[in-house]
Amino acid sequence: MELSDPAKPATTNAPNRRKSARTVQKPISYQQDLNLTIGSTGSGKRKRGDITDVDIDADPLGDETSSDDNESDPDEEELKEQRRHAPKVQKAQNKPAAKKPKTTRPATTSLAMRPATNGVKKSSKSRKPRAKQNTTDPDETGLYADVFSGGQSTDEVAAEWISRYDDHNANAMCELVNFVLKCTGCDLQVDVHDIEDPDNVPSKLTDLQEEFQAQKITEYPLISKARSTTFSRAVMTDFFQSLVTSAHAKGLLYSDVALMENIQVWVTTMSSSGIRPFRHTATVLSLAVASALCGLMKEIVDNIATTTRQKESERKKKSVNKGRVSALQTKVGEMEKKKDLVESWLKDVFDTVFIHRYRDVDPKVRVDCSMALGTWISTCPDIFFEGQYLRYLGWVLSDVSAPTRAEVVKQLLRLYKNKDHVGRLRAFTEKFRSRMVEMATQDAEPTIRASVVELLDMMREVGLLEPDDVDTIGKLIFDSEPRVRKAVAGFFAENISDLFESTVEELGGDEVLDEALGESPEDDYDNPRKSWLKLKCLAEVLQSYDSNGDRESPAGDTAIDNGLVPTVLETRYAMAAQSICEGVPEVKEWEIVAGYLLYDHSSTLQSHDGDDPQTAFKVRCQLGEKEELLLLEVLNAAVKLRITEAIESEADKKGKKTKARKDESREIQESTAIHLAQVIPKLLGKFGSSPSTASAVLRLEHVLDLEVFQELRQDSTEFASLLDDINKQFLSHADHSVLAEARTALLHARSYEDLEEVTDAKVQELWEDTIGTLRELAKAKTPQFTSMANTIERISNLASISDCIGLFEDEPRTSTKVSTRADSTKVVDILIEVIKAYGNDEDAESASLVSSAMKSLLFYNMWIVRSLNEKIELNGRIDDPPNYENFSAAIQGIISSRQKLDDVRLGAVGTLLDLHTTYATLRHLLPPSGEKGERANARNVVASLVREVPQRVQDMILDSFLVAEKAYAQKAKRILDSPSEDDPPDDPDSELEDSSDDEDDGDDEEKARRSQHRQHELLVAEKRLCEFTGKIVLAILAKVLDASGSKKGALRKRLLRNKARLGPNFKEVLGYLDEPKPKRSRAKAKVAVRAAGNSKGAEKSKTTVTEEEDEDEEHYEVDEVVENEAEDLEGRELPEDVEDERLEEERASTNDAAEREEDEDDILGD
Repeated sequence: MELSDPAKPATTNAPNRRKSARTVQKPISYQQDLNLTIGSTGSGKRKRGDITDVDIDADPLGDETSSDDNESDPDEEELKEQRRHAPKVQKAQNKPAAKKPKTTRPATTSLAMRPATNGVKKSSKSRKPRAKQNTTDPDETGLYADVFSGGQSTDEVAAEWISRYDDHNANAMCELVNFVLKCTGCDLQVDVHDIEDPDNVPSKLTDLQEEFQAQKITEYPLISKARSTTFSRAVMTDFFQSLVTSAHAKGLLYSDVALMENIQVWVTTMSSSGIRPFRHTATVLSLAVASALCGLMKEIVDNIATTTRQKESERKKKSVNKGRVSALQTKVGEMEKKKDLVESWLKDVFDTVFIHRYRDVDPKVRVDCSMALGTWISTCPDIFFEGQYLRYLGWVLSDVSAPTRAEVVKQLLRLYKNKDHVGRLRAFTEKFRSRMVEMATQDAEPTIRASVVELLDMMREVGLLEPDDVDTIGKLIFDSEPRVRKAVAGFFAENISDLFESTVEELGGDEVLDEALGESPEDDYDNPRKSWLKLKCLAEVLQSYDSNGDRESPAGDTAIDNGLVPTVLETRYAMAAQSICEGVPEVKEWEIVAGYLLYDHSSTLQSHDGDDPQTAFKVRCQLGEKEELLLLEVLNAAVKLRITEAIESEADKKGKKTKARKDESREIQESTAIHLAQVIPKLLGKFGSSPSTASAVLRLEHVLDLEVFQELRQDSTEFASLLDDINKQFLSHADHSVLAEARTALLHARSYEDLEEVTDAKVQELWEDTIGTLRELAKAKTPQFTSMANTIERISNLASISDCIGLFEDEPRTSTKVSTRADSTKVVDILIEVIKAYGNDEDAESASLVSSAMKSLLFYNMWIVRSLNEKIELNGRIDDPPNYENFSAAIQGIISSRQKLDDVRLGAVGTLLDLHTTYATLRHLLPPSGEKGERANARNVVASLVREVPQRVQDMILDSFLVAEKAYAQKAKRILDSPSEDDPPDDPDSELEDSSDDEDDGDDEEKARRSQHRQHELLVAEKRLCEFTGKIVLAILAKVLDASGSKKGALRKRLLRNKARLGPNFKEVLGYLDEPKPKRSRAKAKVAVRAAGNSKGAEKSKTTVTEEEDEDEEHYEVDEVVENEAEDLEGRELPEDVEDERLEEERASTNDAAEREEDEDDILGD
């Protein structure tokens, strides 16, 4: 017979071919075979005995016409579903079929085809954690070794265990239970008889717990930080999840229900154990099993939905294939049974494990439960996305553990991020919204507060926040914590945008405003533009949110004036403005903000026409005084941000700087400096009359790049004009913040060498004006306290930046700008007389006057010490040595005449200690005793200037310290050490008032205000104590206090008595008094380190499982680091002195770390 050519089509002879009478079955096509494979239990190979591999597409009646009918073929939706699952089929193939050469088959021939993998991209496999290939531990055997040390994936180990379970289920289950016990750190085991008797599980576990507890093991693998172990939490949980999924794929999970029941009876019972290793490990495993079951539930539900759609689609066809519909209905029924079974197991885990463990005493267990519940809700929303389960997340929001609260917030962020969940979350939000707002405003952890703000922002976007809650969160823009302000910036910006849009609608809409305002050039910042309206909205919202604006103290004010000019801190407005710049894009254009502030609205009020859109816009944009101050702070932040971004833009993401980037950055800085130099005088002219706004404008000069101003060779008269404006503000204001900002601006100008001459001339003019005014006030017959206090305050600010020796000591000139009359009194003598005359007055004006005079004289003596340093270094002769006896005597008079805790007395004590400590710095320049000539002269002068504080004054200083210490301890509710016999008796006149009385009286607002006031008093008391103690510590180290006499060392001893009782700040200050530890030899250091290691081991053997285990482990970890370091040094044979120094540093750091941990415990406890 002649073979046919396969290249030729066989249809040519089809009409002449005789038809056979046999029944012909239609060959299975490629798509039909795919459908069969997808319906399997997950295996890529078809098995003969597999029940699910039923040909549901074949006609059970064998009707040829029905088989050939197009209506019985899979519809479009089924084909899409099959193509979507196609990669899963390829994943199960062991080897892809080899690619065959293309051949042409006859058109009438349709052969059954297997799914080919050629050209199909394999689906990416999820990465499974593999066990470490480490079998060095002889205790690791059996399943434990296979999981953690066998080097296999968890899927492979789970498949092998299931095979062993098929052979002998009792032995395999015994192996699995012993694996769980080993994961808890317990080496005890169960046998097959225990597995076969499930009713005896509680008593057996009780016996195991008693034996395990008798071993007094403090650590277990789940929390152990040891690196030598092969245990891994991720591998353990993944193994149990693989076990569940493998049993599901094989059908064992549903055919042998005893498998899951036995796992649950052992693990669930262990999760109720009173021993933490058993309870924690079993809980983690139960939660992992439940998470795996949720994944199976999701898969089953998706398959049910898909099969149901296929069934409904088949029913809607004109010619319904009843066999196919029946098969699909049977498949749905089987999957429904699986769904019910898995759901029952999930609810059993929830009822028996989660409900009891989500409030476990161990915060780690509570964190695990919160994480698991969030996973269940996201994976299986049909079951767990209900109020009866969501409420547990809401309850845990009030957990005392910060990590637990943080985990709940993290899970809620996942839920609220999906906009489709809004309907289900509405009831939950209504119930727990107030708690979330409370967490955002009052939680102790800034990180949690920032996360909750992000959560509330999502709730605001979907309309789940009330207007009052929106305002409450918006006020956090003034919060003291930077992370909270940064988190609320976006929330705040959306509030501004909402107000801006509503305001635009009130004015007629965007089109009306655009037509009324017209198009302004980009560089024209003086004419109205629509962005002004958004700045107006910003100012209004800031003003409404600033509830403490009227009570805010001026920047730089301090409760105690200790003799030094305080650093001006950033105001609440400045800190808020920095965050606003990141959220509101319009604010970054600082030129627009400056143009808006400089615009004159007076003409708008005169020609008010309500029908004109442009006039209505200008009227709406008018600013109040408070709004102007807020926008000035925003302007400061915007200018700083522009300069910072320009500097950072010089380098790319990799940190590499290019010439083009540098040129661009330099151009931005130059344009900013030129424009800013022109804007500052205009702003001072408009806002210089008010101290608050004047200080905000003066702060702009601090960021002005005068180097660019200098390089561009601008006219020096323009810079001199700017300095004149600053001098005018300095002389016209008495406010501390204005004087401090002006002083800083002058100091900034002096820092540039080419501009120093011009600046010094302006500073000299200020000196002449202030000193002339001081002399006139000193000669006045009627004392003028306010003018005198303001003038001396200006002198103290000038003395802090300019040498005042000649001005204070020289005789007055015959003529000044203020008066032509001469006066022979020196400035030094005037200031000392002021201290003596008003030092005992109790009024506030006198206190401010005396404080400024002491500061001025202290800076004067600091300049003297600086000049003496220069003379001694140059071997110059000191003909007229200084004498500070009169100044010291005046200060001592204040100390002896005022109350022990009086602010003026504490300031006087600080000034006296600073005075003696300053002159004590000359001791290191003391020439040798055998020197002659100028060197001998210098030695005599230095010896006469370095003096110890008189013992009588030291006793008064100690009295003030005791009262300050007691005041802080009482406000902080801390217990001091019992007084000794050497302590001075308590002064009945200095008894402190108890501010805790009637703290429960009043309404909630009054209680909150009183609580805030007490917190402020506590911080002030701690600041006073630490500053005062710091002065004493410096004086002791300078050997001008507690250095000689019969009471030598008594003051130091008294200071250290309550070192560990008054908080970490006080302890850190006293840390400078610690004596340096003597160095030990190499052998002694080695023995000490080994002894520390031995004591560590003994301590660990005695420790029980308590809530402080983690802190103990940190101590042990530090000891191990020290031991390893010592061995490493010994191995390298470093020199003995180098080794001793490094060992000493390690021991010191270890001790400091331990002390810091104690402090942290103390803080957390409070």
